[in-house]
Amino acid sequence: MRFSEFSLQPQILQALREMGYEELTPIQEKAIPHVLAGQDLLGVAETGSGKTGACGVPLVQMVDPTLNALQALILVPTRELAQQYVAELAEIARYTDVVPFAVFGGFDMAIQRAKLRDRVHILVATPGRLIDYLWNHALPFSHIRTMVLDEADEMLKMGFIENVDFILSCLLHDHQTLLFSATMPNAVGQLARSYLKDPVRVELNKEQIAPASLAHHFKYIARRDRLKALVTYLREETISQAIIFCNSREGVGRLIQALKQMFQSVELIHGGLEQPQRTSVYNRFRDRSIRLLVATDVAARGLDFTHVSHVINYEFPQSEEVYTHRSGRTGRMGRSGVAMTFVADRELNALQRLLRVNRIDPVWHDRVPSLGREARRPGRKAPGRRAGRRRRRSRSSGTDSAH
Repeated sequence: MRFSEFSLQPQILQALREMGYEELTPIQEKAIPHVLAGQDLLGVAETGSGKTGACGVPLVQMVDPTLNALQALILVPTRELAQQYVAELAEIARYTDVVPFAVFGGFDMAIQRAKLRDRVHILVATPGRLIDYLWNHALPFSHIRTMVLDEADEMLKMGFIENVDFILSCLLHDHQTLLFSATMPNAVGQLARSYLKDPVRVELNKEQIAPASLAHHFKYIARRDRLKALVTYLREETISQAIIFCNSREGVGRLIQALKQMFQSVELIHGGLEQPQRTSVYNRFRDRSIRLLVATDVAARGLDFTHVSHVINYEFPQSEEVYTHRSGRTGRMGRSGVAMTFVADRELNALQRLLRVNRIDPVWHDRVPSLGREARRPGRKAPGRRAGRRRRRSRSSGTDSAH
């Protein structure tokens, strides 16, 4: 299905064409008609499936730009996601008079207050900064038609439930509520039951947690050889851009020091950086000025980096959900991508559970560890070195042209 099949404003369709958005993703095809119809909606789909567009396109369509009032409110868990969300809304609305804006911590409150007093139709906000604003300044909610909770599972995981409750309690009139989530834990279900009225439920890929466009590669290593294995992989693999994940800021710091001695265009990002630093790294990585980004899981949720061809789990993820969101930084919206994970002996039990729970068909490099029959059954060994290189070069060139 194409966006042109909806009765969207010509200005929106022009912007979508220039953004390269013509064919709808499955979540967009199933969600947008219900959003445009004013129905509450619970959307559950894999990371990178196009949930932002499924929400953003109808919101811009529904706003009345002649009314100088806040008409849609979108809550997101992180500053980076707020920036990304408002940037996409601005692209969709570029030829209209709809004004999106974002408020988040680490940015001058006086500037945000001045903008909100001027003219904003769609507000994207992190819960903490929005509550800070509401405690100190007036922000009329009476014209809000649509309330959106995006990455709801992550907001609950980060402890924002009380903040979300407070913000929703400020909406005293009838309104549409949209809840989007990559996973569906019990807490998200409870949230939906509390705040959504007879919602349409759109749940995709229920039987396949890992996106089909991802190739899941694993390498069995000795613990002491982790850095050596990474360096070899980076030198032999054809990589457009990669995010290399560690489990802690300290791990990121150690790894970045080693990699900067051997590679160019390497940077780091973690929650300990000041917001201007994080924003600078984020923007330079999106602009492809940085090739290798060493990160904690601050970069694992929601962020859309178009040119990422590889995600590398240098340190084994601490849960199956973390693996899902890390690997989801590549292979987005049907594009091909590779998730490489290094596995040592002490991580084999966690690996067996990961393969089973996430229904992953693993591609092994070199040797396959001794796993239980159930965990090994779906696996296959990586092709020979020459064939593997030919295949990777072919995939990489195809990926570059697609991106």
